[in-house]
Amino acid sequence: MRPRLPLLGSAALRVTLGVAAGIILLSVGAMAVQYRITASALEDRQGELMAAELAGFAQFYEQRRIPGLREAIEARATVTGPDEALYLLQDRNGQRLAGNIASWPEGVVPSGSLFAAAPMVEVPGPAGAYRGVARELPGGFPLLAARAMTPVTETLRELRGTILRVAAGLSALALLAGWLVARAVVGRIGRLNALADRVAGGELSARLPGPRTRDEFGALETHFHAMLDRIEALNRATHRLSDTIAHELRTPLNRIRQRLGRIEGQADEIAALQAEIAGTVRIFDSLLDISSAEAASGQRPGLVPVDFSTLAAEVFDLYAPLAEDRGLQAAARIAPDCWVLGERNLLAQLVSNLLDNAIKFTAPGDRVELTLAPEADRHLLVVSDTGPGLPEELRGEAFDRFTRADRDRDRQGHGLGLALVQAIAARHGARPTLPPVRRGFRIEIAWPKLSRP
Repeated sequence: MRPRLPLLGSAALRVTLGVAAGIILLSVGAMAVQYRITASALEDRQGELMAAELAGFAQFYEQRRIPGLREAIEARATVTGPDEALYLLQDRNGQRLAGNIASWPEGVVPSGSLFAAAPMVEVPGPAGAYRGVARELPGGFPLLAARAMTPVTETLRELRGTILRVAAGLSALALLAGWLVARAVVGRIGRLNALADRVAGGELSARLPGPRTRDEFGALETHFHAMLDRIEALNRATHRLSDTIAHELRTPLNRIRQRLGRIEGQADEIAALQAEIAGTVRIFDSLLDISSAEAASGQRPGLVPVDFSTLAAEVFDLYAPLAEDRGLQAAARIAPDCWVLGERNLLAQLVSNLLDNAIKFTAPGDRVELTLAPEADRHLLVVSDTGPGLPEELRGEAFDRFTRADRDRDRQGHGLGLALVQAIAARHGARPTLPPVRRGFRIEIAWPKLSRP
């Protein structure tokens, strides 16, 4: 069974967060543009207010010169504190004539005349930054009029805070939306993966429960079910055909063998024919065994706890004398109490096939070894030999039926051994693999571990 899809690494989450990030960036960009427009508008408004005050001062100056301007500034200073605006009118000697501050701010140089258009200057003051004009009137009378920038900075600061809060809220919503969307998508994909795992385990009749939804996932599930229905029908037809051929041909072959036993004369020819017929019957028996094991693949009924260690040792003891007779070195390293859920006869047949192949395809002086050892969550069965091994071009077809190397055509067998091994392993939820070796042949089968009953 494949591992469960991680939500954090899912493509659905990445796509959702990517789209949300794009929307957030566009939104923050739009708010940044609005911020700049607001800042510019506030600064323009401050400039307009300052221009309106200067226009009023200019009218008083035109009417009564310095005395009129002094009265106007004094009136403004009476109702306006230094935290809002700065006003100061001095005489030629720098003495204060009117205003709400006592002395001229440092660093501010008066320039131009009251009526001349000149850029505003930054003026330091008690409330921070001010923006206004510094003029020198005819006769050498310095005039300062500046408005505090505090309202503008406070408004812009609140606007920045609002933008940050909105961005944070959008990010939180994006994460929540991404998690919800990814969870929904991964959940739907997980249903299909779970179904695929069941089918891969041999349960071709497995289907997803419940009605299909009217979306792309529902359409995918419908197509998935249609595909499985077709595969199951073809598989059932194939097994039925194989079983029918094997049953129908095995019976007349047995009858022919019986009739040959009643014929007298030409004993050698009759024995050869009987051997050929017996070999053909064994092929059909093997095909039936493979079909039976494949049909029951992944199904739990019929499986019972089996002490695989004891069983493997018993089978090895049967083949050890044969290996010695052929001049082979046979060894077994079997850990005790390796229990599996299985069918004892099929397990014995699997180990027998592997040992029989190892002995058959090795020469005197070679070594055959059987190993069974527990691992983290599996029991690993290994059968290896130092014979000629499997040709590299046949590795991808090793578990196919009737696969044989050209060099082995003169040896007894029909290329069904590993196909039967794979079918039996699949019946028990085991995984056979052929790891690369420098010399000989090695097969490893990982069996689901079962606690000792």
